[in-house]
Amino acid sequence: MNKEQRFVSNSTQETWDIARQLVESTKGKLIIALHGELGSGKTCFVQGMADALGIKKAVTSPTFTLINEYKTQRPLCHIDLYRLHGAEDAFGIGIEDYMDSLGITAIEWAERIADLLPDDTVHIYMEQADGEDKRIITVKRPG
Repeated sequence: MNKEQRFVSNSTQETWDIARQLVESTKGKLIIALHGELGSGKTCFVQGMADALGIKKAVTSPTFTLINEYKTQRPLCHIDLYRLHGAEDAFGIGIEDYMDSLGITAIEWAERIADLLPDDTVHIYMEQADGEDKRIITVKRPG
């Protein structure tokens, strides 16, 4: 994938395919900052990453639990910061430990901790488009 790519997804499966491409094009540590309004497809994108990693367990938004961890050869940590108010709250849940892990850390509502995100974070911008399932997905890689 190039530094910035824009995709149009017309279905859940197409969103999963975009997520799969991202996972397969990277190795080792990966921090993903997911941006978008409620219902824009952030959790769907994480489900696609989980599928690419061979995770069979249902992947749901950790809005109330804040963090879901999936143990695989390349672990996936799914964090939802919707209910947090900023960096101080994030430190309270140990966000820095997850961002230091060697697997994939996917953070919904990542803008709430923008100052804490490392420079190598990949930003995913999700926008609803015309139609119930249509999404515009922009992937911005660092550098």
